[in-house]
Amino acid sequence: MTQYLWQRPNWTNFRWQDESLLAALGRCRLLQGRLLGRLSGLGLSLENTAQMEIITEETLTTAAIEGENLSLKTVRSSVAGKLGLPSAGLSRDRHVDGLVEVLLDATKNHDQPLGVKRLWSWHAALFPTGYSGMHKIAVGKWRGEKPMQVVSGPVGRETVHFEAPPFNRVASEMKDFLKWFVDSRDALEGLLRAAITHFRFVTIHPFADGNGRIARALTDMALAQDDGQRIRYYSLSSQIMEERKSYYDVLERCQKGNGDITEWLAWFLDCFCKAIERSETLLATVLDRTHFWKMHDQKFISERQRKIINRMLDEGRGGFVGGLTTRKYVSLADVSRATAFREINYLVEIGMLKLNPGRGRNASYDLNWDEMK
Repeated sequence: MTQYLWQRPNWTNFRWQDESLLAALGRCRLLQGRLLGRLSGLGLSLENTAQMEIITEETLTTAAIEGENLSLKTVRSSVAGKLGLPSAGLSRDRHVDGLVEVLLDATKNHDQPLGVKRLWSWHAALFPTGYSGMHKIAVGKWRGEKPMQVVSGPVGRETVHFEAPPFNRVASEMKDFLKWFVDSRDALEGLLRAAITHFRFVTIHPFADGNGRIARALTDMALAQDDGQRIRYYSLSSQIMEERKSYYDVLERCQKGNGDITEWLAWFLDCFCKAIERSETLLATVLDRTHFWKMHDQKFISERQRKIINRMLDEGRGGFVGGLTTRKYVSLADVSRATAFREINYLVEIGMLKLNPGRGRNASYDLNWDEMK
């Protein structure tokens, strides 16, 4: 009995209902054009800052989708290093470096040929030790004989949501996929091609682990080929993370369907639109950060104080929840309470921080945006 789409003859001859997607496609292109228009006015320093924020978010969330929680500080350091930006000597992690490298390669080098060796190099970069967690896996090669299943539930009572094609079909399926990826570039609407790239790759599931991360990198590559941008200014992974359950549900339904993937394409286009809208909020934060430092560029502060201000700016215009306290400053800057009190007072005196009202002995401080009103 046929249970999965890949078991059908000519399973990659997907079908969809154009009329059901036209409105969504139009909205996506409108939002995309508006975003690119806003970006055209950014200077180089703003562009680098925006790129850093997006790649950091993309790295954190593409790992989180797979249940892996990375350190924000380590990811920021890795992204800064890969972009040639100052990283203030922060610690680096080669596992994080590998993921950042894959994401950057997919977009910055989107016009470079995509072949088996490149995909294998991405996989090797994701697993530099040859281990996924505590388990040794085949790295930089297609998966082995063990069935590849997506399951949930306790051991012994698992629910199988999906089973990928057997290992002896992977090489031929990937050969067909890579040929299609080249041939479809000028033959298919760009956003639909990106959606099909994602769907087709996760259906094959060619690696022992890391398929989701590489699928999202390939999707970014297809999107970069569509809009001609070597920098992503929105994070699709962040939006997928927000809608993770519906993401898996729609994939499962279509992979158990008859080849009509309209539902998946509609879901993808909606996710794309939301990612663009989310990016506009993030870009507003980038612009705020730049304007804040421009306001105070003549004021002398130490690197330690700059670090604290940047940490507050990372949280957005509102700064820390509950404000910056002496105790938080001590913890973040690793200084004595007396030093923290003195340095906070100086930041208040020069107008970078302002004292929140009504806190008495438990004083707290926020970023001073008054001059920006």
